[in-house]
Amino acid sequence: MALPQRRPPRRVVEEPYKVNERILAREVRVVGENVEQGIYDINKAQAMAKAQGLDLVEVSPNAVPPVCRIVDYSKFKYEQKKKQKEIKANATKVVIKEIRFGPNTDDHDFDFKLKHAINFLKEGAKVKAYVQFVGRAIVFKDRGSQLLDRFAKGLEEYGKVEAEPKLEGKRMTVFLSPKAVTKK
Repeated sequence: MALPQRRPPRRVVEEPYKVNERILAREVRVVGENVEQGIYDINKAQAMAKAQGLDLVEVSPNAVPPVCRIVDYSKFKYEQKKKQKEIKANATKVVIKEIRFGPNTDDHDFDFKLKHAINFLKEGAKVKAYVQFVGRAIVFKDRGSQLLDRFAKGLEEYGKVEAEPKLEGKRMTVFLSPKAVTKK
């Protein structure tokens, strides 16, 4: 005999805003369209919302008294979601590209990596260039800082140095960010 399958428990979705009877304050500041703004007793504010066939939504619970808006709650929630989605879409994602050097990097390798860094900066990505000191090469710290300074000078017209070369353990690092690009 097969056992009946159990359903997973339903998750209770907590509403981000208090609505109508869930508002606990005694008096509230009422705002909204077709409403005379002011401070009202909670019962009067709820009656005003019911008279218009709308909901009383607490939009600013930390204010004294709390601010409530008389709106259609489902429409209000939809607009809030839409705003959040738009904010998320407009947020820029920072991309960091790394370029690795050795303290004895040859000129040809340096130029090759410089061209890559120029392309990265043109695309709008940040560049993290570092010199990796292996074994006893740590003795040549000055070569590393000269190399990174030369690298930063080669990228002056495409990006700016965020932080001067800094030695952390066996790595000397410099960060470059793209210069502001004017869009046409």
